[in-house]
Amino acid sequence: MPEERALTLYRNGSVYSAADPFASAMLVEGGTVAWVGSEQAAASLVDDRMAVVDLDGALVAPGFVDSHVHVADTGLALSSLDLSAAASAADLLDAVARAAEGLPADAVLRGHGWDESRWAEPALPGAEQLARAAGGRRTVLTRVDVHSALVSPELAGGGSAGETALVAGDALHAARAGTRPAAPEELGRLHGLALRHAASRGYVALVEQAAPQLGGVEDLRLLLGRGTASEPEVIAYWGQAVSSADEARAVLGGLGVPVHGLAGDLNIDGSIGSRTALLGADYDDAPGHRGTAFLTAEQIGAHLAAVSEIGVQGGFHVIGDAGLQLALDGFRLAAERVGQHAVRAAGHRLEHVEMAGDAEAAALAEYAVTVSAQPLFDAAWGHPGGLYEQRLGRRREGMNPFIRFYSAGVPLAFGSDSPVCALSPWESVRACLTHSDPSQRISARAAFLGHTRSGWRAVRHPNPLMGQLVPGAPASFAVWRADELMVQVADERVQAWSTDPRARTPLLPALDTEQLPECLLTVHEGRQLFSSGAVSPGHPAA
Repeated sequence: MPEERALTLYRNGSVYSAADPFASAMLVEGGTVAWVGSEQAAASLVDDRMAVVDLDGALVAPGFVDSHVHVADTGLALSSLDLSAAASAADLLDAVARAAEGLPADAVLRGHGWDESRWAEPALPGAEQLARAAGGRRTVLTRVDVHSALVSPELAGGGSAGETALVAGDALHAARAGTRPAAPEELGRLHGLALRHAASRGYVALVEQAAPQLGGVEDLRLLLGRGTASEPEVIAYWGQAVSSADEARAVLGGLGVPVHGLAGDLNIDGSIGSRTALLGADYDDAPGHRGTAFLTAEQIGAHLAAVSEIGVQGGFHVIGDAGLQLALDGFRLAAERVGQHAVRAAGHRLEHVEMAGDAEAAALAEYAVTVSAQPLFDAAWGHPGGLYEQRLGRRREGMNPFIRFYSAGVPLAFGSDSPVCALSPWESVRACLTHSDPSQRISARAAFLGHTRSGWRAVRHPNPLMGQLVPGAPASFAVWRADELMVQVADERVQAWSTDPRARTPLLPALDTEQLPECLLTVHEGRQLFSSGAVSPGHPAA
């Protein structure tokens, strides 16, 4: 006889489902959604075979997918000195000095999250100042964007009191590689720390952006080899450029673990904060400087042609407008080499794409490119007087152009780029609603879909029901305590809530308050990943 699958009935709450916008109950059989419907119908379904979860008014919604994350670095940041509150170089040095107290002399002092664009005086500390504060210990303090760092003199190749400790590019990669944990046990600890944290925030899947210059192949193998059913699913890309189909096959075969393509943090350029994003005109605060191109259009085109030929996803990290033009030139060259149909069929993706006009958005749609964007970038740096305005002036207007992409037919999937931004999905949804440019704001529903269903589609998941709570779909969801549920739109001229049954729009948590929804339970394909203890299965009375 076939093995009987466990039945769990979630009732007395609200279920975000396209099958029934007013559902208040959901039945899960094993790892699959079996039914969604009303509380009245649930009362007639319940029997002694079922575990019953009383939601007590909580919301059940599809689990979040983070489309751009670095798992080991997230774990490292969670266990490092938090420098996000530093308001000056002096603040940063004081925090380093306090952290250094009691550390062994041979310890590595790690910190993360400083952002001088928020400081009244943006001058960075000198290398010798940093060395004194750290008591001579090796020190790596990554900037919030992780594209530059303050490091101690021996890691920077020397330095004097008049020089900053700042490194970027190859020097940054060397400094991080020389101090990064390498033991499998330590890497496993970092992976577990990050994955448990993600599960507690309602994530059922993370898209890892691995690359040779980041954690390396051993980090990737350890991460994908965990095989832990109680952790969020990890889907990975490998950011290594190739020049032929044979080389692409060799790289993919040599990794020893399955990845979804040669994409992700394969850098065309860098970041705006570190002034390495490639621009078409000078940085406003650095005349004569336009950033860095790490790849040529010919290299981009060769890579895209190679992966298109074998039918796997390719893609790049690109932020600046000139960087995007290089990417589009590469798509054109790839289409000339293998045909536009092959390029479109591969379903390529670009990470970030913060500066794109109408013509560029139309070109991305022409090549069927998905954009993996980070709404919290705009929340952190897009406001008047913020980092974008400091670096780019008027060019900050229209950045992170979500409406422009949607209007052109460019699919969007959203992520955090953790540890650059926090694994905070509802905060990210809110950032879409409150975009610094009102013309680029999108509704909560569109933002929520971009953080859930679109994440699965961006990795070309074979099950079209992933990211939905409808009968037959995988039971991948989170349970949230929220003060109020409503329909929220981006246009202030439109009524911000609706109880009209004809609208048939599922409700989402109200995000116009400081209090974000609290995650009570996270489940992926029927497996519990996290529980706060506030909801738990029981059994109906006999």
